[in-house]
Amino acid sequence: MNTNIYTHRKKVLVTGGAGFIGSHLCEYLLGKGFEVICVDSLVTGNKNNIACLLKVQGFRFVRHDITKPINVGGHLDYVLNFASPASPVDYMDLPLETLETGSVGTRNMLELARQKKAVFVQASTSEVYGDPLVHPQKETYLGNVNPVGPRSVYDEAKRFAEAITMAYRRFYGSKVKIIRIFNTYGPRMRLNDGRVVPNLIGQALKGIPMTVYGNGLQTRSFCYVSDLVDGIFRMMVSGETGPVNLGNPEEMTILDFARLIRRLSESESRIVFRKLPTGDPRMRKPDISLARKKLGWKIEVGIEDGLKRTIDWFRRRIK
Repeated sequence: MNTNIYTHRKKVLVTGGAGFIGSHLCEYLLGKGFEVICVDSLVTGNKNNIACLLKVQGFRFVRHDITKPINVGGHLDYVLNFASPASPVDYMDLPLETLETGSVGTRNMLELARQKKAVFVQASTSEVYGDPLVHPQKETYLGNVNPVGPRSVYDEAKRFAEAITMAYRRFYGSKVKIIRIFNTYGPRMRLNDGRVVPNLIGQALKGIPMTVYGNGLQTRSFCYVSDLVDGIFRMMVSGETGPVNLGNPEEMTILDFARLIRRLSESESRIVFRKLPTGDPRMRKPDISLARKKLGWKIEVGIEDGLKRTIDWFRRRIK
């Protein structure tokens, strides 16, 4: 697959562009020669994430809530919809906003893409598989989701976003793509966002007890953000519709993950166990056969290398 810089400048709108993944995506696309419009409400995004991009030619930031229609002058080649609270802390604090972003917001961005005749890319999530009964999870697996549980505001918002994306393809003939993102980590994560990576790294660096929920034997698969962004780009310029899983199939228990972070950060923190939150999935591992075959995508950054980079980034920011 040819991923070289384009000979003519194409324009991409990225919603949620000041968030963790969105900011890395904006930076990557600028490096590929795209003109980038970053749209973010800054409810969970942070303008500091894009501070280094604000003076880059071809980059523009627009503060906007996508649950309201947006007017964009000129052409657009791609609309990448990454807007949504994404951590349990955020979407449980903002349940209605999360649902509205996944429904009304997604439709507004689909309409924008349709009007501009742009390709639409929807960022979905491994959470659409719920607490899976099939392992690893293939794109053909329909999931085991509790539609009324505490995590349902995020799960169902993303499932609806997938459904309306495919409805636009069938009804209007829109060019759409869906990616399902598994656990991703790296620089620019928020220390207090409630997800396992910043929680454990922050605790280890501060020398306080590291919290593991349940018995720690639940599994996750962690993908470094640069690998994820490469996969997103490959999907964006491909002829695929999806859904396509993007994640690291290297699975490990949360307890082993905590021990690895403690070792890499040279911390003396002890590990403590707390009650497992309701609805927390027991296992999560992507089958990425489709991404390998259709996109030529593979994992380049190993878990130790990625964690060292992430720990170093957090170390510089923890007082």
